[in-house]
Amino acid sequence: MAEEKLVKKSKDKFFRGKNIEELKSIDTREFAKLVKSRARRTILRNYDVIEAFVKKCEMKDSKNRLIKTHDRTIVIVPKMIGKTIGVYNGKEFLKVIITEDMLGHRLGEFSMTRKIAKHTTIGTKKVAKE
Repeated sequence: MAEEKLVKKSKDKFFRGKNIEELKSIDTREFAKLVKSRARRTILRNYDVIEAFVKKCEMKDSKNRLIKTHDRTIVIVPKMIGKTIGVYNGKEFLKVIITEDMLGHRLGEFSMTRKIAKHTTIGTKKVAKE
């Protein structure tokens, strides 16, 4: 019996002592109290922008359409968990699946804007055959 309770507790995801289901039910301003100071200030100052984005996400999700955004500065809140969002990186929309571990971070952190430089080794320059 005790082992089963330990297994159930380890499977539950928590964020600052709150279960994910509890987080989804609270208001965005209440969630702001649980994140670090920079994210808290951003959420409180841009509350209307975040709420409009969440509403847009729910509307597009109900129509089974991909949610696309250019706004990389939106802080991820619990109402976005489980959604797939296309975040613009300057060239294309990269699909980002929102998970519990992303709470409090910004959308732009998960859509890289630069590619990794792939250099060739010395002497591998191809010479045209005549």
